[in-house]
Amino acid sequence: MNKGNLYIISAPSGAGKTSLVKKLIAQVGNLIVSVSHTTRQTRKGEIDGKDYFFVDVEQFKTMQANSAFLECAQVFDNFYGTAQQTVEDNLENGIDVILEIDWQGAQQVRKLIPASISICVLPPSIETLRERLESRGKDDAEIIARRMRDAVTEMSHYPEFDYLVVNDDFNLALNELKSIVIANRLVQARQSHKLETLLTSLLV
Repeated sequence: MNKGNLYIISAPSGAGKTSLVKKLIAQVGNLIVSVSHTTRQTRKGEIDGKDYFFVDVEQFKTMQANSAFLECAQVFDNFYGTAQQTVEDNLENGIDVILEIDWQGAQQVRKLIPASISICVLPPSIETLRERLESRGKDDAEIIARRMRDAVTEMSHYPEFDYLVVNDDFNLALNELKSIVIANRLVQARQSHKLETLLTSLLV
């Protein structure tokens, strides 16, 4: 069985990454999002084990000490981490896995899994990014200002990524993400194993 591909998808807050990934998962089979652990509070409508595994700081620190995370980082005032065993099990079963993580986490994952495929989602302009953050109505002016500062830092790491996708037109950006996933499923190394019987019959 072919191993699955591991995708890293990073973006500044407000770029639309989460909406794109949800739609991508709905339209492309054999593709899942790894559920992260976090110490932040559960938001309205979120489900433990589906949106995140919600843990307290002590639990998180214990997992961290036991090297249970493929990557982990502090974002704002909370901790986030990706359980390594869960990701590796899915990849071994031929399932493609998406990690929605920031540039810090992306650097950690690349060191452990160099074959990972990384995508940076960008807004069409800094003004649009600010408008999107303000229109959500979730944060006050101080938090939005901090998110904007962090966005610039996040975007400055774009040269580290394999692909850049600009989320100006949602459907276009979605199709570009789908193209990346499909193209990476068709690489020779993966296809030659999957099509072994066909290739043998063609070359008699």
